[in-house]
Amino acid sequence: MSKQNEAITAVYADEDGNILDAPGMRGMGRTGRENILLKPEDLIPLPESADLMLLPDRLAVGQSADGETMPISGLAVAAILPAGYTRLYMPAYERAEEAQRLPLYGYTAVVVYKDELCCAAVYTDENEKWDPVHYNTKELAKLVKRTKKDLPGNRIVEQVGGCSLKWHCCTAQNLFYRRWECGIPTSPVCNANCFGCISLQPAECCPSPQERIKFRPTPQEIAEVGIYHLSVAPDGIVSFGQGCEGEPSLAADNIAAGIQLIRAKTKKGQINMNSNAGWTEGIKKIVDAGLDSLRVSIISARDEAYDAYYRASYHLDDVKASIRYALDHGVYVSLNLLYFPGFNDREEELAAWQAFFRDLPVQMIQVRNLNIDPDAFLDIMPEPQGKILGTRHFIAALHEEFPQLVIGSFSHYVES
Repeated sequence: MSKQNEAITAVYADEDGNILDAPGMRGMGRTGRENILLKPEDLIPLPESADLMLLPDRLAVGQSADGETMPISGLAVAAILPAGYTRLYMPAYERAEEAQRLPLYGYTAVVVYKDELCCAAVYTDENEKWDPVHYNTKELAKLVKRTKKDLPGNRIVEQVGGCSLKWHCCTAQNLFYRRWECGIPTSPVCNANCFGCISLQPAECCPSPQERIKFRPTPQEIAEVGIYHLSVAPDGIVSFGQGCEGEPSLAADNIAAGIQLIRAKTKKGQINMNSNAGWTEGIKKIVDAGLDSLRVSIISARDEAYDAYYRASYHLDDVKASIRYALDHGVYVSLNLLYFPGFNDREEELAAWQAFFRDLPVQMIQVRNLNIDPDAFLDIMPEPQGKILGTRHFIAALHEEFPQLVIGSFSHYVES
């Protein structure tokens, strides 16, 4: 193979949206605010189910043969990765002053290497259940109608039916496919104001990719869906805390009563909640009712960084208290770690996470690419302190000290 084919080459999009390589310009990625050269070990072939997206008002950036980092006369290109992949670097770009905020996606660097499109990512978790081939099938609309007929008038079914067909939510669709993990949204309100919430955004921000629930399901509605799903679904999980709702623990009374009704009818499957875990009293009620697993959304183990992102009515100490209560009561706890290259993998963040896990031995971290405009995110976060260690180093350091900690991307079915 020629050296030219072995080079990592920058890509860009022309004015017609065609994606082209830029011969002589070395491919770069971004970590934090820094553009760096990519190496072969940073790259994997672009997954078949990945999408490519152009970044408006942002010029692609590469490095010339004489070592100068410079813009290319074309738009930057990003990969939007399927679940199970953790990005190592974001696209390198030069942003125009008038550029609008980017929509809420996890932008990943794309280059050409060995004559094929590659992205800067690592495969974090192999879980065939979340392969896109299993979703949005031709019969989905018919299956939604079937479940609406089986559970007439249930507002949760109406909500997740819309989420399935309009927003293509996989967790919503599993109710209608009668399998695996299905969502039961319960709360129209939240106790946080996350920067980049996927279900509710102020007008001056960016469009939300989902539509928040507008009602409060009753315990009977919750139980009806839970019993229906857990009674028939292989590896059945029902989950509170979906993209189309606020914070489920704020509906603790209804969820706790719903769980009790479910467990009075069936012991099958697993009852899970995805939560920010900020309201400990609500978490306690739901744990005491029979919760099996808790996945806590979290971005940092440092108070100042946590508060800057969540902008909540609670603080990190409240989250820790909730996790401690869940662990003490036999609940399987995982963290939904919102991951941003050049932020989570800094020295100060790693040190804080090591202290966190020494105190709270949770069972799993699910590393999730943070869907956000990179510049907007960094503008609101505290100034960085230590150096960037890199995503691979971050994950390896946690593996080394906490070998029992599962590091993946998905909720796993927990055998009781």
